[in-house]
Amino acid sequence: MTRKVLLVDDDAAVREALAQTLELSDLDAVTAGSFVAAKDHITPGFEGVILSDMRMPGRDGFHLLDFAQTMDAELPVVLLTGEGDIPMAVKAMSEGAFDFLEKPCDAATLLAVLERALKTRALVLENRRLQTQLESGDPAARMLIGSSPQAQELRARIRSVAPTEAEVLVSGPPGSGIPKVAEVVHLMSRRGQGAFVKRPAAGLTPELFEELCRSAEGGSLFLDELSAMPDATQFAVLERLEQGAETRIIGGSSSDLAERVAAGAFNADLYYRLDVMRVRIPALVERRDDIPVLFRHYVAQAAEQAGIDTPEINPDTLASLMAMDWPGNARSLMSAAMRFVLGMPEEVSKAADLGLAEQMAQVERSLLIAALGRQNGKASAAAEALKLPRKTFYDKLARYGIRPEDYRR
Repeated sequence: MTRKVLLVDDDAAVREALAQTLELSDLDAVTAGSFVAAKDHITPGFEGVILSDMRMPGRDGFHLLDFAQTMDAELPVVLLTGEGDIPMAVKAMSEGAFDFLEKPCDAATLLAVLERALKTRALVLENRRLQTQLESGDPAARMLIGSSPQAQELRARIRSVAPTEAEVLVSGPPGSGIPKVAEVVHLMSRRGQGAFVKRPAAGLTPELFEELCRSAEGGSLFLDELSAMPDATQFAVLERLEQGAETRIIGGSSSDLAERVAAGAFNADLYYRLDVMRVRIPALVERRDDIPVLFRHYVAQAAEQAGIDTPEINPDTLASLMAMDWPGNARSLMSAAMRFVLGMPEEVSKAADLGLAEQMAQVERSLLIAALGRQNGKASAAAEALKLPRKTFYDKLARYGIRPEDYRR
């Protein structure tokens, strides 16, 4: 989170004392003695907040506030006011100031207001970065959200691997989004306009593999969880690769294939052929800085799916999410987002402790209940809204012990 504070005060002694208070609290103080000196620091992308005295010679706090809003309407400005300036400060608040503090102000109050302003600023900047990514024509930027060094490194790796014609191995922990990364590799390759065919490797026969290759000719075939591929099919894949396939093979694995090779449980030649071009997805715990922006994105998606307004997310919720380890990675964060949207914030923290199957079951149950609620308990209408056959819908209701009559108003 940004920690920069632009401190503006014409009194050098006050300015120095305030700067020392900020720096003792690990805030990065940038000082200026006037509006003229301050304005060069104020840009639309200023990664911080402004703390300014209200009364200054020449252009005062009102001029600073007006200039800041002209440059960036969402840039927080906190004003310091004397006893007689409170009516002016209230007027400034009505014109867009973030807050005002009466002098003399104790350090704890000052720091609490600045921390709140900094959290607000960080959310604004993250939302802008997310919007820029979502509007990007680059699939890696649009589909793989995050601004952490690890996320940037992942996108850079994909951009270097995708244009080659070599086979690719996408690895990562469970729930990290291996199929999505494989699709991005395909979209950014010269085969991006061709078919992207995906299939779990478990139970894949050599005959079905050949059929899939024909379906994906000129495009890419993604085989997920390679460790579960039957031995006969491993040989068939290797043989096709050695012959020079018209279809690019992208493999995915959430387990350590090198260990499987060492144990004699996976074909070594196939492993080394696929491992030439590896894309590793970092675990969510390795990129904690991306958790807030990912959670907001998943909340927006979940709200749209549930047909309700996107709820507001306060900074404290995001801070608590960042403190969790998320062994289920992006999948468990999606589950937490759905709970949050459906009004179960107290259940959000539990998502990090559940297995993937339990998380998906809870999300499915929540969606069924939400659909019944929107349809006033009418099971047939809810089934239609979820695009489920009625028998399947009723089977799911029975599995979760859900009674439609409980949701009739």
